[in-house]
Amino acid sequence: MWAQPHRKDVEAGARPLYPMMLESPELRWAFIRKVYSIVALQLLATIAVGAVVVSVHPIAHFFVSTSGGLALYIVLIITPFIVLCPLYYYHQRHPVNYLLLGIFTITLAFAIGLTCAFTSGKVILEAVILTATVVVSLTLYTFWAARRGQDFNFLGPFLFGAIIVLLVFAMIQILFPLGRLSLMIYGGLASLIFCGYIVYDTDNLIKRYSYDEYIWAAVALYLDIVNLFLSLMTLFRAAES
Repeated sequence: MWAQPHRKDVEAGARPLYPMMLESPELRWAFIRKVYSIVALQLLATIAVGAVVVSVHPIAHFFVSTSGGLALYIVLIITPFIVLCPLYYYHQRHPVNYLLLGIFTITLAFAIGLTCAFTSGKVILEAVILTATVVVSLTLYTFWAARRGQDFNFLGPFLFGAIIVLLVFAMIQILFPLGRLSLMIYGGLASLIFCGYIVYDTDNLIKRYSYDEYIWAAVALYLDIVNLFLSLMTLFRAAES
């Protein structure tokens, strides 16, 4: 008899994201889409706020020409880190989690915009293009590797140690500036570390985050992307000078 054409088994469900997956792939995919939607909105808000700060020159001038502006700039830098504490505590409580996430995103976006205001457009464009390329490439690679059974949970302790080294390096650079070469080393090292964090947090998104942790998962990926962008911008700015 004639061979029957191959038909997809609807009852089989979506393909598992990784071997020995016990949860429903449909539910995990819905969670992943929700997290990436939140991250996309955060990035759009960051771009919008940053564009306003860069294009409206009196804003940047106020922050560098007045003592009040400098104090406000310090507040803007500190605020996102302060908001992270209640955000971690309330990240599963709606709508408080969205309100805190909005404050966190807008204040951090304003600080990023002020950094970009004193950076050449060429450096910003190079950093944006490379950040987008690296994020998409590493995300696709992590999904591909997870489906083939690779696990990146082992990166956690190494990345934690690396970020401690990076923070100490930054403190030394602030207190005892070591020059252009030191900035290039810092930017390159930070870029590699946050590339590792993108893989690590994406792997956690696929396998480990619970469905109620969508806010915290979005914050982790957003910080990875933003820090990668700032690291690349530091590298390119040091190379240009």
